[in-house]
Amino acid sequence: MILSLAAAVSPWDIALCVTGTLISCENALVIAVLFYTPTLRAPMFILIGSLAVADLLAGLGLILNFVFTYLIDSSLEFVTLLSVGLLISAFSASVLNILAITVDRYLSLYNALTYHTERTVTFTYVMVIFIWVSCLTLGLLPALGWNCLKDESTCSICRPVTKNNAVALAVTFLLVFALMMQLYLQICKIAFRHAQQIAVQHQFVAISTTKGVSTLSAILCAFGACWLPFAMYSIVADYSYPVIYTYATVLPATCCSVINPIIYAFRNPDIQKSLWMACCGCVPSNLSLRPRTSSDV
Repeated sequence: MILSLAAAVSPWDIALCVTGTLISCENALVIAVLFYTPTLRAPMFILIGSLAVADLLAGLGLILNFVFTYLIDSSLEFVTLLSVGLLISAFSASVLNILAITVDRYLSLYNALTYHTERTVTFTYVMVIFIWVSCLTLGLLPALGWNCLKDESTCSICRPVTKNNAVALAVTFLLVFALMMQLYLQICKIAFRHAQQIAVQHQFVAISTTKGVSTLSAILCAFGACWLPFAMYSIVADYSYPVIYTYATVLPATCCSVINPIIYAFRNPDIQKSLWMACCGCVPSNLSLRPRTSSDV
């Protein structure tokens, strides 16, 4: 029985399950640090925490999908709908939380003088609640009848999501990505303008700004490289296409949730200090003591 199961398991599904496990471990660590550190309650950390929760659920969804596929009767409709609904909600929340963090960074530069008075914790919680309500609604759509279980010909590359729904989600992602590109472009323009205005620190700021723009470019390129292949393939393909192409585009998309904690959490000096304190009870002397603001990249 074990040998026959091992022979039937797809290497792609194993890769997705391993990726889900890594995602879950990384983001559980981020959530634990934020939860047990009272000083990390600013709007920026609320958004980072919401992103970590979304990615944690995405990782657990990948693990559950493997369990449902190979250890439970996947022909049961509610099992399929539960798995797909969780993945849609989690990954949608992940993308929208990244957009919210980008907007937060933009506003912190555009309204630098009034940002800390306008961006209250309550406003941030309202925005996070709106994101999660929207994403949970998207996740419930397959269970509410928007699925292809009764008509396989309408299926997308991700059964039981219909082709029309998959296209709608992919187009929405492309719009989000375009908005992020525009926001990051504006952030770069504002950063360069600030650099030019500070003539006394011209050389230092020029180097710092160039490094910041390089970091922003890396963040945007990583996000696009992970999600664009899957989004474009969802638009042009359907259930009749070879499944290997679906796996080849889904795996990079899930890797975005592996990268997110590194980009948005582990690079933050305050979170780094909390991690060092939790692990060894000390903070390295070379670790920056400057609080990081939302405008930092």
